[in-house]
Amino acid sequence: MHKSRLACFVIDCQVDDIKPGADFWAAALAYPAGEADEKYVALEATPTGPKMLLQKVKHPSRIHLDIETDNKEAEVQRLEKLGAKVVKIMERWVVMEAPTGHRFCVVNPQRPDFHTASDVNVWE
Repeated sequence: MHKSRLACFVIDCQVDDIKPGADFWAAALAYPAGEADEKYVALEATPTGPKMLLQKVKHPSRIHLDIETDNKEAEVQRLEKLGAKVVKIMERWVVMEAPTGHRFCVVNPQRPDFHTASDVNVWE
């Protein structure tokens, strides 16, 4: 048995400086931007909803989502049975591709309420 749920929407930004993108999305979504580092800026989304994150990338700009889980291997296997494929295994996450061509990541729990929340899916 393992658990998973939508953790985060990640706005991938192919830019030299992530700060102007963070300023735009913070104003557009009315989610204040946290402190920027060289690669990431978190937006303060609703406390009970998925996180919002800007990420500086080298590939073309797009939006992807992260699925958080307490068992990455089991979640990857479940998603492969549904038709997804593994693109790359990273140290802390697995990049996958849906049958539709959309990329997404399987990650460790990201939101603080993961283990106690009622909106987490339980898989046998």
